[in-house]
Amino acid sequence: MNIKFWGARGSIPVSGKNYNKYGGCTTCVEVRSKKDDLIIVDAGSGIRLLGKELLKNSSNRFNMLFTHSHWDHVLGFPFFAPIYSKKTHINIMGCSFSSDPVREIIAKTMQPPGFPVKFEEIEARFDFGSICAGGCDIGGLQVLPIQLSHPNNGLGYKFGEGGKTFAFLTDNELGFIHPGGRKPEDYVAFSRGADLLVHDADYTPEEYPRRRTWGHSTWEQALDLALKAEVRALGLFHHNQDRTDRDVERIVAECSRRARRAGSRLRCFAVREGQQVKL
Repeated sequence: MNIKFWGARGSIPVSGKNYNKYGGCTTCVEVRSKKDDLIIVDAGSGIRLLGKELLKNSSNRFNMLFTHSHWDHVLGFPFFAPIYSKKTHINIMGCSFSSDPVREIIAKTMQPPGFPVKFEEIEARFDFGSICAGGCDIGGLQVLPIQLSHPNNGLGYKFGEGGKTFAFLTDNELGFIHPGGRKPEDYVAFSRGADLLVHDADYTPEEYPRRRTWGHSTWEQALDLALKAEVRALGLFHHNQDRTDRDVERIVAECSRRARRAGSRLRCFAVREGQQVKL
């Protein structure tokens, strides 16, 4: 399984010298099977560069999943170049994260007067399906969803192939249970033994009391989950829009120190835009 992160920032894209290392694009993740089946998770601003890469490699058939419909996870869809080609065929899996069908979620990003091209006018072919609570196979990957603790609901995913597992839980608040969300111990069970857990770490412990119920976790809460689940590696994700590279590095250093003090061999890192991981 090959994973590439095209965006790791939370809430809104950012730019400038303070964000060069970890990047400023919002959530978009590429997951590929050994057979080169492609799943795209979310359409944040990072999907723009992914689209250019797919066109360059003449890739025109792939799958999409969404964690939820908040703006930072869908705003890049109108700028995803493959949707303007009639050669493109996209299978989009819908879930219970929104009262709107998944087609309406992406169509709204191209709704006048917010965007000049209507969804109905693009040339790509779309198939819309559903992913049940028990999961399914997409290409060569086994995909299992779990409800997130986040305002307006959401889904996290676990991808499995050849005995390797990648758990992706962004926009998940471990310190508060939102309607439809799960208890922290459920996320521990879901992530148990994963080779890689990527989890929301938007806030610091000092920031969290003022932002409790906003739908995000602290890096400390993410670390606690990773230690309890005995995962091999923890990728801190959904970096706060005001978190500079230097700030992120301090958080990673403290996360790693605490893991060592706990007697764990856990590898802790912050997800970087453009970073690739092979499992």
